[in-house]
Amino acid sequence: MQIDLNADLGEGAGSDEALLALVSSANIACGWHAGDAKTMQQCVRWAIRHGVAIGAHPSFPDRANFGRSTMHLPPDEITAGVLYQIGALAAIVKAEGGTLVHVKPHGQLYNQAAKEPELAAAICEAVRRFDPSLKFFGLAGSGMIDAARKAGLTPVEEVFADRGYQSDGSLVPRSQPGALIEDEAQSLAQTLSLVRDHQVTAIDGSIVAVNAQTVCLHGDGAHALAFAKRIRERLLEEGIAVHA
Repeated sequence: MQIDLNADLGEGAGSDEALLALVSSANIACGWHAGDAKTMQQCVRWAIRHGVAIGAHPSFPDRANFGRSTMHLPPDEITAGVLYQIGALAAIVKAEGGTLVHVKPHGQLYNQAAKEPELAAAICEAVRRFDPSLKFFGLAGSGMIDAARKAGLTPVEEVFADRGYQSDGSLVPRSQPGALIEDEAQSLAQTLSLVRDHQVTAIDGSIVAVNAQTVCLHGDGAHALAFAKRIRERLLEEGIAVHA
């Protein structure tokens, strides 16, 4: 049994290099919500050094709010913006001798795409046009996974070690209580349930079935490094390999 462990990086947290020694996939910010050319280059170099799969982490054009503002933009504008961001990171990856493996939307772009089919389709169209062999990370069981399949992409169903779930399988909005899991034991228990039992306990106590193919740890979280170390240790103890 194996699982991919991914982290959102290049967002100014200061723990990127240490996290790259623990995860198997990296989602690198492309400048629209965080990061810049130098940050992308450094993260790519570290990822290559640690043998971590490299992914682009595009967002809405919302640097002032870290990509967490709700936006309603025309589909062609979404597609162009995602292409722009993937291209920026891909150029650096190529120059450093690496390979771009996947794309994972960030923040509110991700959350809206999980529920808005037209938005999900516009993002997937950008990925398809750039390189249809790129994998697409999306919320497990959401419309993002359906959109990726319709676009001819390979979807990877993502679950979260440090986020609360609602009874419909969506994430608890950050504006509501229970959105973030800050207790290490709770995060660990949720991760094992997701990976081993293919289910998660929602904030209302209901049990939600999920297909976990990659587990996300937010690189900007206060406990990201500690969670990553403990989660990786426990997965290995359970005989679950960490692999992209």
